[in-house]
Amino acid sequence: MPVPEMEVEACAAWLAGTEADRPALLDVRTPGEFQLAALPGALLVPLHELEESEGLLEPLRGRKVVVYCHHGVRSLHGAAFLRQLGFEAWSMRGGIDAWSIRVDPRVPRY
Repeated sequence: MPVPEMEVEACAAWLAGTEADRPALLDVRTPGEFQLAALPGALLVPLHELEESEGLLEPLRGRKVVVYCHHGVRSLHGAAFLRQLGFEAWSMRGGIDAWSIRVDPRVPRY
């Protein structure tokens, strides 16, 4: 089953909505990438650590979760994994790089 993707503008609109409607952000990049650029409030769980980090993810259960990475490839895998666990998850198409270009140029590109 294909993983649903969302454009960065749609994610920004969700984040600007009411607190009840705001999605959780899950960053599946490396800690080094996260230090370079991250979206406020994002939870960092590198993709290679997702399987052993189910406990960290439990507080996100019942919320919409937008998974992001640098360009949108790792986030597809992360969102697919979350969906297998029953989470309502989307991958952010284009990743934080697209966010920097199309939503917030203050977010550093690398």
